[in-house]
Amino acid sequence: MVLIREGHAFDAARGSVSAFLMGVARNLVLRRLRRERFYVSFEEDSQADTAQNISQTTQTPLDDLSRTETIESVRKAVLALPERYREVVVLCDLQEMSYLEAAEILGCAVGTVRSRLHRARALLIEKMRPAEEEEAVDVKSARCFA
Repeated sequence: MVLIREGHAFDAARGSVSAFLMGVARNLVLRRLRRERFYVSFEEDSQADTAQNISQTTQTPLDDLSRTETIESVRKAVLALPERYREVVVLCDLQEMSYLEAAEILGCAVGTVRSRLHRARALLIEKMRPAEEEEAVDVKSARCFA
């Protein structure tokens, strides 16, 4: 509807129609979130996905549980990122968009997208490292009791 109503705002020289529409959608969602201060819980979706993944795999239950815990910890780590970093991770890593497409959607320079993505990945590594260290300690302690 925005493209129909405000077609004059689209400039083909600045990017593709899909990038323009993704930028419009992003801005509308951010405006609504700011207005309502409402955040969607991903826990219900993750539990449904987890149940579906467990029933479809042929691995052992322990492997399934470990995979589910890893996915959940990554999801929480991404959600804990500051908004500017979370956006580039979602666009570039999850949606597999190019740096140029992400820059068009976010309305910033390609270099900004690259630096934000680099910083976001570093933050994710920091957030995931304590979980990996705890798992290593748990495995060692389990061996001691066995």
